[in-house]
Amino acid sequence: MVLVYIDQYDQKIRKASFEAANYGAQLAAALGTDAAGLVLGASQNTLAELGKYGLKKVYTIPGDALNHLDTQVYARVISAAVELLGADIIVLPGNVTGKAIAPRLSVRLNAGLVTGAVALPDTSQGFVVKKTVFGGKAFANISIETTRKIITVSPNAFSHQAGEGSAEVTALSIDIPAPKVKVLSSQVAGGQVSLADAELVVSGGRGLKGPENWGMIEELAKLLGAATACSRPVADAHWRPHGEHVGQTGGSIAPNLYFAVGISGAIQHLAGVNRSKTIVVINKDPEAPFFKAADYGIVGDAFEVMPKIIEAVKKLKQ
Repeated sequence: MVLVYIDQYDQKIRKASFEAANYGAQLAAALGTDAAGLVLGASQNTLAELGKYGLKKVYTIPGDALNHLDTQVYARVISAAVELLGADIIVLPGNVTGKAIAPRLSVRLNAGLVTGAVALPDTSQGFVVKKTVFGGKAFANISIETTRKIITVSPNAFSHQAGEGSAEVTALSIDIPAPKVKVLSSQVAGGQVSLADAELVVSGGRGLKGPENWGMIEELAKLLGAATACSRPVADAHWRPHGEHVGQTGGSIAPNLYFAVGISGAIQHLAGVNRSKTIVVINKDPEAPFFKAADYGIVGDAFEVMPKIIEAVKKLKQ
């Protein structure tokens, strides 16, 4: 069996989980077995609808202690479910949660682990998983030789198109250990669209000169239904919250469109965004490194170019 961990936030399934479900279902079909989902804690989703992504069954483990992420508790509960169900392959979304849980699971289950898979495993000679390395600049093919195998799926690297079908939902009875971490408070990053799940991202850098000029970033993002992001110097200067910082030392994203305004494109920033399907860069410096990674580039002053783009988008939406 292929068991897919379904990650949630605020009791709602994340987009990366649908991608992982589709990946797990196609992997199960290639191996001649079934794929099932595993949901921890309460959910506001109709879990039977995960069948539209190829899952035959969805197992739930209820419990108030699971409504808030504790990676130690989650790893113990998931590993217990794996043992109970006899799963051979465990698939997790390659987001922050999946990256935190997967190594713990690997140790507990004595399972080989490949993170950031971008394609289905090649099973013609063993079990070989393709993933990105060196900040997305190259690929590596990793062979997993353990009986149990764990894969995290790189966000936005795999389709999550819904089809037909309905999954059978069953509750599992598993002892939930007492958490060792107590959450006293939490602060949710602002914004209309979650940066981690965004298909479109509009990002700004020091070229905007100050937080007072961020209105055009937010306006274009609102018109496109996009999330907003920023480079590290912007976050360090407190122009924008650190939750919007993307790059090697910030968030790693892979949207369909990454719109970079006034960002030079240092290698540390590129490491967090170079998995974007399409990159558009606006910068007045024609030698800016970002242009080498861009699919489309505009050499010009952002304060002149952005208003024209915003006006053009408004006309298209009329």
